[in-house]
Amino acid sequence: QVRLVESGGGLVQAGGSLRVSCAASRSIRTMNTMAWYRQAPGRQRELVARISVDGSTYYADSVKGRFTISRDNDKNTVLLQMNSLKPEDTGDYYCAARQKYYGPYDDWGQGTQVTVSS
Repeated sequence: QVRLVESGGGLVQAGGSLRVSCAASRSIRTMNTMAWYRQAPGRQRELVARISVDGSTYYADSVKGRFTISRDNDKNTVLLQMNSLKPEDTGDYYCAARQKYYGPYDDWGQGTQVTVSS
């Protein structure tokens, strides 16, 4: 089990940028997949981006070309750089980790709030 702590959320105007970070309590080298999810008010939690231990990435269509996920296995952190933000990007952003390549995520953070004003 790994404890995940998100930070970096806040209020930003549409078109702006924000970077959210996820700090893990121990090495993430054994975590095959690290991911960012988000949950907007009144909506289900959705996958934003994920990155595997080999560096391969996946992005939701809604953020492709605007968001970049990265992981630093030495610093045990995962970053989500968000550019050209839109009001529909507003929500609580959660970091997640899993040891396997597929299946449910093993560990979740508490979330950090991102608000994009129009």
